[in-house]
Amino acid sequence: MEPRFRCFDPSSSGYNSPISVTRNHFSNSYCASTNIIRSLRTPSMDRNSNKSEPKIVSGDAGYVFEDVPHFTDYIPNLPTYPNPLKDNPSYSVVKQYFVNDDDTVAQKIVVHKSSPRGMHLRRAGPRQKVYFESDEVHACIVTCGGLCPGLNTVIREIVCGLYHMYGVNKILGIEGGYRGFYARNTVPLTPKVVNDIHKRGGTILGTSRGGHDTSKIVDSIQDRGINQVYIIGGDGSQKGASVIYEEIKRRGLKVAVAGIPKTIDNDIPVIDKSFGFDTAVEEAQRAINAAHVEAESVENGVGVVKLMGRYSGFIAMYATLASRDVDCCLIPESPFFLEGPGGLFEFIQKRLKEIGHMVIVIAEGAGQELLSESQDAQDASGNKVLQDVGLWLSQKIKVCNWTRTSSFLFLKWIYTIGGIYNSEVAFVGLFCKTSEDSHESQAYRFIFILVDPTYMIRAVPSNASDNVYCTLLAHSAVHGAMAGYTGFTVGPVNGRHAYIPFYRVTETQNKVVITDRMWARLLSSTNQPSFLSAKVIAQARIEEEPPAQEDPPTQLDGENCKDHKSTSK
Repeated sequence: MEPRFRCFDPSSSGYNSPISVTRNHFSNSYCASTNIIRSLRTPSMDRNSNKSEPKIVSGDAGYVFEDVPHFTDYIPNLPTYPNPLKDNPSYSVVKQYFVNDDDTVAQKIVVHKSSPRGMHLRRAGPRQKVYFESDEVHACIVTCGGLCPGLNTVIREIVCGLYHMYGVNKILGIEGGYRGFYARNTVPLTPKVVNDIHKRGGTILGTSRGGHDTSKIVDSIQDRGINQVYIIGGDGSQKGASVIYEEIKRRGLKVAVAGIPKTIDNDIPVIDKSFGFDTAVEEAQRAINAAHVEAESVENGVGVVKLMGRYSGFIAMYATLASRDVDCCLIPESPFFLEGPGGLFEFIQKRLKEIGHMVIVIAEGAGQELLSESQDAQDASGNKVLQDVGLWLSQKIKVCNWTRTSSFLFLKWIYTIGGIYNSEVAFVGLFCKTSEDSHESQAYRFIFILVDPTYMIRAVPSNASDNVYCTLLAHSAVHGAMAGYTGFTVGPVNGRHAYIPFYRVTETQNKVVITDRMWARLLSSTNQPSFLSAKVIAQARIEEEPPAQEDPPTQLDGENCKDHKSTSK
């Protein structure tokens, strides 16, 4: 049986009759869309079974539109008001004030002449009509999860956007993450209060993991008279935002819930990238440069840089490509092994023999399957607590029996647990090498130099590129909430900002595609082996292949395109 949906149009007061979506309408998009629908029908964090159905409309030539919730879906006869932007002197030079209600953003832009138009999302931006009067708005902002460059910039631009574009002057900051709704004080936010906060790292509101109690949070929202909630956080926080939206809808409240996705690892799907990622890659260069200087300053020095990347190796990959000083990059998506032909140890010896020093970049989630210890512990956000692959790798290198080709080894360990670069912090021990010509062991001194870029990266202010990006995210979220949209997160899709249903950014994770050209560029840059067997590579290609068509086109360029990524998890 083909799936059927009830499709809503926020621009009208009612809703359309159910549209039957057939395989012919979907073509390539059919499999991806039906997977989305199946996942929506599986209860997740919602304690009730009345979770909203997806708003999907199909059109001609395989056009599929996936909309976000709107007040008119569950509150009838709401009044609308003219958008105050049309009288804003700052926007007097703009030729087109408002986004057309029919504008959508294509999720896939690399197509062929016979390709269906595919999945589209609602374009972000100001609308002609808004569902709030300026004096009526009482907004709040909360930051959740770990720190990330740009948090203060997003806070600032939400406040300034509401105040300067829409005349809103009642804005609260919720302290300490989700639990701040019911356990902490609030902070009144004005343009004067937030004027300079973008120059500082961290978040002026404080943050925490966990603390999500849906009933208490919505009770607090209702008691305080809040009608716009802006939630800045990663996939766990966006799941929490989705549950808050569902409870608000169940109570029939006119409260807009808007998410701004935050993850320094860049592992949120659908959107082009997360804010803070550019800053993280830029800051990672300092650690890599330190490792390179240390390694090339001694004979056969090896610098090891551990970067963030629990499940996705984007920071490690892009920092490696940007640096050009890295000889080997290890990420969670690409398995590796240590010993034997084609293993990491063999490559280390080869590189030392060739150039006399080496820099290894490793993401924190890489090689977890090789660690003998297994942990089921989770942090407050529900993330698995990872073993320390950096220390494990250093111990493995230390006890390995190296051949005479490696002479002796100085291991420069650039580590990311806490602190700052300190050349005096070192672990000194003996490195044993077994000679090929005899059974005698020779002892050599090795040094671990601990450098910690993690908190240095997380806590710095965002760079210029991320500052501009944070502004666009904040303004898009404000425009959406004022226009009556709710239950959405915002982000750029192929360069155009769009409103995305919460479930689309929480159902999977964005990961590096190791059969993609970007990873091939990295292998070409570092000249490292892939560490993959032919069987593993063949299996990865099978998993990434799109559904068969009558005339399968030649694949152009993966480039981690959004359709390619979102269906590969």
